[in-house]
Amino acid sequence: MCGIAGLMRREPRGVDVDILLRMIAVLRHRGPDGYGVFTGSQVGLAHARLSIIDVTGGAQPLTNEDGRIAVTFNGEIFNYVELREELAAAGHTFRTRSDTEVLVHGYEQWGHSLVERLNGQFAFAIYDGRDRSLFLARDRFGIRPLFYCLMDGNLWFASEAKALFATGAIEASPDLAGLDEVFTFWAARAPRTVFEGVSQLEPGSFGVWREGSLRLSRYYSLDYPEAREEVPGAIDQLDSLMRGGVQLQMRSDVAVGGYLSGGLDSSITCALAAGMSPFSLRTFSVSFEDPRFDESAFQRLVAAEIASTHAVQMISRTEIGDVFPDVIWHTETPVVRTAPAPMFLLSRLTAENGVKVVLTGEGADELFLGYDLFKETAVRTFCLRQPHSARRPRLFDRLYPYLLGPGTGGGEMWRRFFLEAGPLDDPLFSHLPRFGLTSRIKDAYSEATRAALSGHDSMEELREALPPAFYTWSELNRAAYLEMTTLLPGYLLSSQGERMGMAHSVEGRYPFLDHRLFEFSAGLPTRSKLRGLREKDILRRWAAPILLQSVGGRGKQPYRAPDVPAFFHANQPGYVEEVLGEASIARVGLFDGRAVAGLVRRCRAGQATGFRENQAFVAILSTQLWHQEFIDGSRTVIPQPIEGADVVLHEMQSREFQTDR
Repeated sequence: MCGIAGLMRREPRGVDVDILLRMIAVLRHRGPDGYGVFTGSQVGLAHARLSIIDVTGGAQPLTNEDGRIAVTFNGEIFNYVELREELAAAGHTFRTRSDTEVLVHGYEQWGHSLVERLNGQFAFAIYDGRDRSLFLARDRFGIRPLFYCLMDGNLWFASEAKALFATGAIEASPDLAGLDEVFTFWAARAPRTVFEGVSQLEPGSFGVWREGSLRLSRYYSLDYPEAREEVPGAIDQLDSLMRGGVQLQMRSDVAVGGYLSGGLDSSITCALAAGMSPFSLRTFSVSFEDPRFDESAFQRLVAAEIASTHAVQMISRTEIGDVFPDVIWHTETPVVRTAPAPMFLLSRLTAENGVKVVLTGEGADELFLGYDLFKETAVRTFCLRQPHSARRPRLFDRLYPYLLGPGTGGGEMWRRFFLEAGPLDDPLFSHLPRFGLTSRIKDAYSEATRAALSGHDSMEELREALPPAFYTWSELNRAAYLEMTTLLPGYLLSSQGERMGMAHSVEGRYPFLDHRLFEFSAGLPTRSKLRGLREKDILRRWAAPILLQSVGGRGKQPYRAPDVPAFFHANQPGYVEEVLGEASIARVGLFDGRAVAGLVRRCRAGQATGFRENQAFVAILSTQLWHQEFIDGSRTVIPQPIEGADVVLHEMQSREFQTDR
């Protein structure tokens, strides 16, 4: 895991190395172990390194033997050992033990089709001096970020948007359509971002810049070729994929730890990793002083069972409010929940314990239908087949008992929220309740925001972007696709995942997002994954021998954190009143002052207890903080000193002219 940045100029007028050193300066949290630059008449590449593989020899940017091909790379190529052997057999000579060098020689050997051979999580840029082109690529599921801006034929790119703004050539301004998507889907959908003129490369895509133009292509698309029956031996296939995937992602020259939530997915990951580690696995978790959110008892059970060395970050609501501005600096986008803040604190704990790499359980719910949303979709479909039934909606009482008062049933509430959310034939059927609830944030839009967004419909744009194959899949697989392409890459893997880890130079790895495991799960009958209201059925059947029954048999516990209560208490942070004050709301202009003032009064009085108001408050607060940080002004950026660079390389210099400092 690292930070990458650079540019390609349309005209050969050179690249100021100071620009590259400014870009990399704001990315040093992603790569504190070293940095380097590569420059030429049209090209500039920069790199901030978090050393994981070939700690002493993998400095970047890295070139081939004659210096004509150079790469700056963020992420990991897990099958680099096998690819290296294949490339060496084809005649390529390696001078490092890094996975990065596989990209250089792989590009020489296979060109753009290199990406189809990679098993990993990556974002990289390869400069080809033979035709003065730049090849950008991002992994299949969007684990690693890659932002770019094409301006006057010049291409700027970076791991984070803040590096683009550090150049002084690109100004940060809001993209209202991108913000509207955050307030619908929890994140802007690639290629859109919340910054006007700044795009993100889509997951499973690559781009080729040449002579001032950028051509985008997709190399991987999600598909759900659902089988009618579960094939004999499916459990054995799952066993091979799970064990092989974890073993592959344990490849590292530094210690690999694990995040342990106490749920099924992280428990599986940590149990497998503990069995493969030559040392006691280091595991890390968060616990909450509020018992409604705390899972520490299950975390301790699993840690004891797998004999891991366990560390816990206790989270108070005070701490969430204290770190929230830093969280927004790293997410670079508004959020609708405070859940990223505990992950920010968890990665800090992990770094303080000297661990750079952790395995996590993200992706399992999307692959094996683990979320309540999937059960909800099945129940809604069941109810709407007999829309006048009074008994069928009672299934929601079993699904969401924690939303009910003592001795009550959901009754008319379920009907209004779930059964009147939209028709079965709407392609977004599965997600309409969530999208509708989140969209209530827009009730607080100012008149100017409403006018600017007139004619824009985030959900209609999503409908129009769905692939033709979508309409051939079952309702549950449609729901899985929507999760994989909206919430997962933009929020769970980014705001709540990658950005929070990299804030403290901690790399997350996701064994469930091995593309081979996804393809296996996508081919299963949905009833192998959701059997009645039992989620992740096949995963539970497979995992039964390796997990405690108390963990393997427990239902899905959604990860949540305190929202409104984190900002209103005896020691509440002072910035809340400042950024939500009348003057600040009016100056930013995105929200209606009276609506915000009313919401703040309810929050302060402890009356904002529902999901709708909690989401609205966090969304408005984070948007104001985001605007203050990125739009109103920018932090002073001091370039990294060229004298401290590990690599300083100029185009067409051969290997011996590389400066290792």
